[in-house]
Amino acid sequence: QVQLVESGGGLVQAGGSLRLSCAASGGIFSMYFMGWFRQVPGKEREFVAGMSRSGGMIYYEDSVKGRFTISRDNAKLTVSLQMNSLKPEDTAVYYCAAVRKLAPVYGDPNEYDYWGQGIQVTVAS
Repeated sequence: QVQLVESGGGLVQAGGSLRLSCAASGGIFSMYFMGWFRQVPGKEREFVAGMSRSGGMIYYEDSVKGRFTISRDNAKLTVSLQMNSLKPEDTAVYYCAAVRKLAPVYGDPNEYDYWGQGIQVTVAS
C-alpha cells in the first residue's frame, strides 16, 4: 500500500508561482509512474503532468506546457510540480497519483492505483 501526501498549495496572484510536492511511503517508489491531476467542482479530474519511473519520459497537458515542470527524486521518495506563470484557470484541487506500470495510459485517472488527498491551489486574478 502506497501513501501519498501533497503539500505546497495555497493562494497566489496570477503570474505567480507555486511548488507542489508529493511525499510517498509504503512502496517501492521507483517502481511507480507518477502523475499530477487537478479537478474543479463539477468537472472530471484532469491530467496535468506525468513522469516515468526513471524520469526519462515526461508528459504534460497542453495548457501547462512551458509553465509547469514535473520532477521526481527517487531517493527522497518525492515528486514535485513547479508551477510558474499561474493563471486563474489553474485554480483547482491538485492530486498526485501513482501507478505501478512501465507505460500506463498516463492521462486516464482510472489507470492509477494510489492517490493523495488533494491540495487546493487558488490563483487570484
